[in-house]
Amino acid sequence: MKNEKLVIEKKEFLVLKQLLNIEEQQKETTVKNHILKLREELKEAIFLDEEEMHTDVVRFNSLVTVSSEDSNWKNTFQLVVPSKSNIAEKKISILMPMGSAVMGYAKGDVIQWEFPGGIKSLEILDVKM
Repeated sequence: MKNEKLVIEKKEFLVLKQLLNIEEQQKETTVKNHILKLREELKEAIFLDEEEMHTDVVRFNSLVTVSSEDSNWKNTFQLVVPSKSNIAEKKISILMPMGSAVMGYAKGDVIQWEFPGGIKSLEILDVKM
């Protein structure tokens, strides 16, 4: 991991905290598990003001390119709040497994995350705002 902990912009953390509290009622096991994992990672996160944020850290509205050696695929998507989610436009909600997996990580990080098909290893290849 490039940074020792997740790096989250302070205002985005407030939005994220509200979203995670709403989704706490989720009954589907995989969805609940990724929300709980993100919540745990946020307990140790580094919180920065907007002007201090690193340009290679995934945050809301970032255009993120990831790959998975496990499945031999590569994908680019924009990380968005749930109301802006649109799979056809490659806009992925922070509350989806892929969205919560990458939030706060940086370009070059490799992440182990639980998806509906099991635990996958993801590498963040690029991050753009």
